[in-house]
Amino acid sequence: MKTLRTRSDLRAALGSMGAGVEVGLVPTMGALHAGHLALLEAARAECDLVVASIFVNPTQFGPGEDFETYPRDEKSDARTAKAAGVDYLFVPPVKEMYPDGFQTWVEVERLSQGLEDDARPGHLRGVATVCLKLFNLARPRRAYFGQKDAQQSAVVEQLVRDLDLDVQIRVVPTVRDEDGLAVSSRNAYLSDEERLAARALPRSLFAGEEAHQHGADALAAARVALSTEPRLTPEYVELARFNGRLHLVAAARVGRTRLIDNVLLEGELA
Repeated sequence: MKTLRTRSDLRAALGSMGAGVEVGLVPTMGALHAGHLALLEAARAECDLVVASIFVNPTQFGPGEDFETYPRDEKSDARTAKAAGVDYLFVPPVKEMYPDGFQTWVEVERLSQGLEDDARPGHLRGVATVCLKLFNLARPRRAYFGQKDAQQSAVVEQLVRDLDLDVQIRVVPTVRDEDGLAVSSRNAYLSDEERLAARALPRSLFAGEEAHQHGADALAAARVALSTEPRLTPEYVELARFNGRLHLVAAARVGRTRLIDNVLLEGELA
C-alpha cells in the first residue's frame, strides 16, 4: 500500500494503471472501524484496485461541532487499510482539497433538506462537494458508502445521476456491535453509562421495524420505545423515502455525543 498526499500524486498513480482497471473508492474521515472494513471488503471483492481516502472534511462540520477533536490516528488507520487490501491511501491536508481561493460548492437541493440539514446546516453540501472532488480525482468505477448515513448516501446517489458521473454507488448495510449500536467513530466519545443509554436508539428502530412488518405504525412504535430512555435526547425520529427506499431514521444525543441510525423498511440498498 502506498500513501499519497497530493491530488497530483493520486492522479499520477492511477494514471499509470492499464486500461480497463476498475477502481473502487472508499471515502472516509479516518478512525477506521468495522463499518469501514465492510466497505473496504466490498471494494476489494468487486474491484481491481482499491483507493481509500482519509480526510476529516472541515466543510461537513458546523460551528461548535467536533472538527478539532474528531478522532485522528493515521498510523493505526494505515495499518488497518493495508491489512484490508487497500492499494492507495489518499490522505490530503485541508489546503490540498480546499486551496486558497476555493469558492465552488455542490448542493443537492431536495434530498438535502430536512433531517440532517436541519440539525447540521451545510453538512450535506460539504459531503456532496468533497465527494465530487474525490470522484474527479480517483475516477472510480464504484464508490462505497454505509447505510448508517442514509441521507448522505442518497445525496451522493442523486449527485451521480444528476451530473452524469460514470460511477456506481454501492451502499453497504450498517455494521453493529453486539449490543446493537451502529459502529461509528463518535462512539469513542461515550462513557460506559452513556453507552448503555445509547442502546435505546437501535432498539427503538428495531421496534419500529417489527411494527412495520406486522402492518402497524412504525413511527409511533419507534417513538414510544425511544421515550423509555430519559438519558437520550431525540433530535428526530421520522420516516424518510430516499431514492425509492423507505427508511425509519433517527438522531439523538447522549451527553455530548450525537448519534444517527436507521433501518430499511422497504426497498433494497444500491
